[in-house]
Amino acid sequence: MKLMTRLQCSAGTALLMASFGVCAASPSGASDSDALVQQGKYLATAGDCIACHTAPGGKPFAGGLALPTPIGDIISTNITPSKTHGIGTYTLDQFTKAVREGVKANGDHEYPAMPYTSYAKVSDADIQAMYAYFMKEVEPVDTAPAATDLPFPFNIRFSMAAWNLLFLDKKVYEPIPDKGEVWNRGAYLAQGLTHCSTCHTPRNMLMAENFSLNLAGGEVGPWHAPNITSDINSGIGGWSDQEIIDYLRTGNAGAKGQAAGPMAEAVDHSLQHLNEADLKAIAVYLKTVPAIANSSNSRPAYAWGAAADDLKSIRGVPLPADLNQMTGPQLYDAECASCHQAQGQGTKDGLPSLFHNTALGTTKTDNLVLVILEGIPRLPGTPGAIMPAFKTQLSDQQIATLGTYLISNYGNPQATITTDQVKSLRSGQSPNSTVDLVWLARAGIVGGGIIVLLIIGFLVRRSRKRHQ
Repeated sequence: MKLMTRLQCSAGTALLMASFGVCAASPSGASDSDALVQQGKYLATAGDCIACHTAPGGKPFAGGLALPTPIGDIISTNITPSKTHGIGTYTLDQFTKAVREGVKANGDHEYPAMPYTSYAKVSDADIQAMYAYFMKEVEPVDTAPAATDLPFPFNIRFSMAAWNLLFLDKKVYEPIPDKGEVWNRGAYLAQGLTHCSTCHTPRNMLMAENFSLNLAGGEVGPWHAPNITSDINSGIGGWSDQEIIDYLRTGNAGAKGQAAGPMAEAVDHSLQHLNEADLKAIAVYLKTVPAIANSSNSRPAYAWGAAADDLKSIRGVPLPADLNQMTGPQLYDAECASCHQAQGQGTKDGLPSLFHNTALGTTKTDNLVLVILEGIPRLPGTPGAIMPAFKTQLSDQQIATLGTYLISNYGNPQATITTDQVKSLRSGQSPNSTVDLVWLARAGIVGGGIIVLLIIGFLVRRSRKRHQ
């Protein structure tokens, strides 16, 4: 996607204006209308709208992507300017209400799988620019995605009105004067359009973000979004600003870690397209997020492991007749060493080291298993690490054996990987959170039922008052 290049606010005094969604003068030769559209394109990219509203193989923004949640799949909507199935008839006010409050023009409520609780912080000027982009440049697609079909009471969309009363803060972001221009820009982007908390903050039983643990880590389907608070051991307090910037731009933070899964998608579709000043601002802000520590983390995830090999143990040793009985060193030599090298040291031209790597230094090992299963696919031409998928080559037992070998040699020895874990993740489930999600879904049903009853009671009381 070609992005705005000339219409970027300068890093100096214009940055505070950008925090309010105001950009500097229009680019030379461009009309105010063209400038507004291009600004909106940049902002919609920062918001990563395309990632959720585009189905695999589908047209951009036409919806149809199934977003897995503990209560069922939520199907993303068509947000092209189609007048039959999209948002082509929306006024600016209706578009604003949809983005900030999750309420469609017909009054239906969206589910908070759309991060409107974050988008609520977006300024009027930026909303207007995004509206201009969607209406004037996005291609209309006259097709309707499948409808979301959730169990009772979650299929009662009006119950989301009560949910919003409890959990939606409609206050647009207001800069904090003593924090400075750069910090405020970073806070505005991280809390708003780039919606970091949507993935990196755990949720309560009613699926609202638990801000008492803001950015302390959350779940995105089977993937774990790690702690990105300023804590040295549990978060990114030991990362430099430049490492954070590099990670956001390329998905690669030097030797410390590589983006995969939903984070790699965010880099590919959104973050890599942000200008240097905005990436710097986000990094500055994240380094100040209050630290939240996990007592089990005795050192940072990137501080585990060392170069090592077990070549002696496999020299002259034939492979077993049952390949499920291959040892960790045998599997590593067959599948990993050609890229990551004999001692896990990686290469100078960018193939990552396996030791001092966040992927192996955490006790939450689902992401490591998922990377082995699914690899790290990236969009063509995107910088950063790529890796092939091994789900068709290796069995559950082989992946468990290989994964255990990797973490015992190059990672956190307290971590574990089991064949049952691999089997669950291969099927798209998260074994470490299955029990919690079942509890969450049941609690949500009870809570949702209570909300519905409260709404009914409110409406009944209001009706009685009118007739008295």
